[in-house]
Amino acid sequence: MSHDHAAPKNLTPAFQWAVGLNTVYVILEAIAGFMTGSLALIADAAHNLTDVAGLLIAWAAMGLAKRTPSDQFTYGLGRSTELAALANAIVILIGVGAVVWEAMGRFQTAVEVPGGTILAVALVGIGINFGTAMLFRSSQHGDLNAKGAYLHMMADGAVSVAVVLAAGGILLTGWTWLDPAVAILVSLVIAVTAYGLMKSSLRLTLDGVPENIDKNAISDWLANLPGVQSMHHLHIWALSTTKTALTVHLVMPEPAEPNFLTETSHELEHEFNIDHATIQIEHPDGQCESK
Repeated sequence: MSHDHAAPKNLTPAFQWAVGLNTVYVILEAIAGFMTGSLALIADAAHNLTDVAGLLIAWAAMGLAKRTPSDQFTYGLGRSTELAALANAIVILIGVGAVVWEAMGRFQTAVEVPGGTILAVALVGIGINFGTAMLFRSSQHGDLNAKGAYLHMMADGAVSVAVVLAAGGILLTGWTWLDPAVAILVSLVIAVTAYGLMKSSLRLTLDGVPENIDKNAISDWLANLPGVQSMHHLHIWALSTTKTALTVHLVMPEPAEPNFLTETSHELEHEFNIDHATIQIEHPDGQCESK
């Protein structure tokens, strides 16, 4: 039976542009933040720095996932993409905690910040963040790493919009407390996004059924295949953020058709996005214990 699968979309150019643009912006934003004393800019720069690190981790994991299986890693290194997504989420949550802690202190000691400079830097950030998010938009539904990158860039774009609004508010009212307030608000939004990514990546790391896979639908489909009396030992798990594996035992009283395994594997891939199916056929008199 053939196990050839279409290669995932090449995201190397997207990662190259995303890392390059965001690195330049982090440097610009950090310099502006320290020169003006704006916590909102510093918070955004710190978050963007973690995003650059996360993009580099995801990019490296994507490269590892392309390596062929070996004697030691018989499924290859595809799971590194899951670990990259999990690490990315954890780093972001740690950064959020640090920013919120610093922002709380700013309410005790107000810091004068130039709204005009903050406004100009944040406007640049809107273009860069939403622009890089679009690089991963088409791939986010089939790859958790691409989804993580897309969500992070969209969140960063929202951060920049919030910073623009804060800067405008400071210019109009002189309320410097808007700076730490926006930093906290933005951090909470980012935390919610990072939590969702962490939950999804942890699920895959623990061999949970991927969110885009309907196990009940697959179970019903397998049980209703011609010649199948019953089924058991159905296991579905992620080999990487883009590939899914399945194993199952099918009880068949009569010998299966010559093309049964090939056609079943093909349909599992076509209908349910199962890239690697291993099917064991058993006779009712010699079937293993079902658990």
